[in-house]
Amino acid sequence: MNKNMRKILVGIGCLLLFVQIQAQMDTTYVKTTHLFSVKGNESLYLDHYTALEKVDGEKTPCLIFVFGGAFARGSRDVPKYMPYFNYLVKNGYTVVSIDYRLGLKEASQQKGLSEEQFARAFIHAVDIAVEDLFDATRFVLEHAEEWNIDPQQIIANGSSAGAVTVLQAEHAISNGTYDVANKLPAGFNYAGIISFAGAIFVPQGEVTWAKAPCPVMMLHGDADLQVPYDRLVFGDMGFYGAKSIAETLATSNYPYYFYQFVDYGHEIASDPMQDNKEDVLWFLHTLVRDQKPYQIYKEQKEIGRPERNKNFDFQDYVKGNFDR
Repeated sequence: MNKNMRKILVGIGCLLLFVQIQAQMDTTYVKTTHLFSVKGNESLYLDHYTALEKVDGEKTPCLIFVFGGAFARGSRDVPKYMPYFNYLVKNGYTVVSIDYRLGLKEASQQKGLSEEQFARAFIHAVDIAVEDLFDATRFVLEHAEEWNIDPQQIIANGSSAGAVTVLQAEHAISNGTYDVANKLPAGFNYAGIISFAGAIFVPQGEVTWAKAPCPVMMLHGDADLQVPYDRLVFGDMGFYGAKSIAETLATSNYPYYFYQFVDYGHEIASDPMQDNKEDVLWFLHTLVRDQKPYQIYKEQKEIGRPERNKNFDFQDYVKGNFDR
């Protein structure tokens, strides 16, 4: 190896060391892991992210994060989530990222399921994910004093299947379904809901709100092939995306923030964690913390972006999620 090559390799080594040290310096949280529930032979854990430097006695809002993966795959501690969690912690939030049971893990691998069979499996997957979210929420409430969390400022945020879960949970609280009374304290509601490409499943009828929901933020691409942007109705059942949900909130005069991405697909399940952190923080500060009664519609359209297909049926969505 000649002298110039050695200098180049030493330089690269120094650069990598600097990047590693810088990344560590930018990390502002302490992470601890806790068992919050055991369901059959499945142990469910959550990761608790809190600031390195704390102010004694100061109560922080808490964001509970639910990962995506079509109810068949995924993990609470995927590396791509960490910068987003770090950003929230730096801005005064405790973050809790949770496990939940993957109810479509087996069904997604089976061939030849009818629409009715797959719909039943999907309903079950959503039900148990919501149940696990409520169990994790109860665990956070039980540790709120110890963790210096404000129990009135607990936000649920999800990506894709996780976004379905948090929206479904809020719909359940509003309508008194999913045995909420036995899972959460009387009168509890989340302070806010944030959905990255989520939807609400209604076994019969449409999305309704028996009592006022908390402020809801929804970011969704209008060409999403994994989760309906508007609605997918089959028989008496319906799967209602951000556009339809926003319409119901607007009609009922409830606060919301709806961010539409024109000709974008399911990348909006993850891209906002990098590209729209400031929008999320504004929502948290303005509609959640300060309780401003705003209804916001925002559209992002990229000049020259190719127009994408937006006309999908049930089988398209199944294939889009599981390539079946």
